Amino acid sequence: MGVVRKSITFTEQQDDWIKKQVEQGDFTNDSEYIRHLVRTHQASQQDLIELEMALEEGLMSGVSDKSVEDIWKETELRYGKKNG
Repeated sequence: MGVVRKSITFTEQQDDWIKKQVEQGDFTNDSEYIRHLVRTHQASQQDLIELEMALEEGLMSGVSDKSVEDIWKETELRYGKKNG
């Protein structure tokens, strides 16, 4: 994977915050912290995309003839299988 060097500007308050994260030992340097923020944002954006797709699928599927209780049971079974 290639590396691209960027030059970015922060306010003093933002810079102090970044330095504090590094000083606390959570990250070894500023770049590591910024990369962490980017990865976290990428993951949350992917989660949002998946949620939007699920909502769209639900809307397109129409009205169910199942009871709310049946839907909850199916959901709990699927969640249990997915999350152990």
